[in-house]
Amino acid sequence: MADAAAARSTFKALHAEGCFAIPNPWDVGSARALEQLGFSALATTSAGFAFARGRPDAMDVLSVEEVIEHVAEIVASVDVPVNADFQAGYATSAEGVAANVRRCASTGVAGLSIEDTNRDGSLFEPAEAVERIAAARGAIDEEDNGVLLTARAECFLVGHPNPLEESIQRLRGYSEVGADVLFAPAVRAADQIRALVEAVAPKPLNVLISADTGLSISDLAELGVRRVSVGSALSRVAWGAFLRAAQELAEQGTFGGLDGAASFATLNQMMGGG
Repeated sequence: MADAAAARSTFKALHAEGCFAIPNPWDVGSARALEQLGFSALATTSAGFAFARGRPDAMDVLSVEEVIEHVAEIVASVDVPVNADFQAGYATSAEGVAANVRRCASTGVAGLSIEDTNRDGSLFEPAEAVERIAAARGAIDEEDNGVLLTARAECFLVGHPNPLEESIQRLRGYSEVGADVLFAPAVRAADQIRALVEAVAPKPLNVLISADTGLSISDLAELGVRRVSVGSALSRVAWGAFLRAAQELAEQGTFGGLDGAASFATLNQMMGGG
């Protein structure tokens, strides 16, 4: 585990210029593998973690205790900064968000994200959503711990009738109360990405790429994006290969799905074996 203060300083510096990929491990093994592949920072994924625990990705399916334990485990397993996918703070009130943010920060995490969806999947009203981000900001400032706060506007994900305009308004509000990084998951069109970058500037924008949209890291950098995450996508890639191989074995009794598996030697070495 990296020193928390050093990891937070490194994480902040990564957002100052350029564009970097922050992939999302779902357990210790995937975190260590991603670190060894050279990524400069990692982020947890609530969906990937939920699937690994045999649960759906839904609000409050995982308890805050389970999530904090998971985040702490990932942070302790690597020497690069880790950002926590902290959903909506696992609390109904702004005060509860603040209390849980303090608990999450105590894991040594370098950053965390708070989204603006309620337990029923709808968006919080703008004023309440801003209040919740302000509470998270206050909790971080009280501890003076240097944790980077990412605020997420979920308008594209929930099917808002005007997701770009609503995201811009919400993200500007979150920025005004102290969010360090802004994020509108599920935006895909280059012109909309550029509009979001310009709307939150000079603060950095995170873009989620969950499928091959044709955009590369270089393309996103040219649009002004600073950080690119992949959410549950890597876990779903792993699940896809697993399900194809298992289905072939179950239905045909053949082993073609095992082709392309990582070698035992490669994985054993990655996990510290001789």
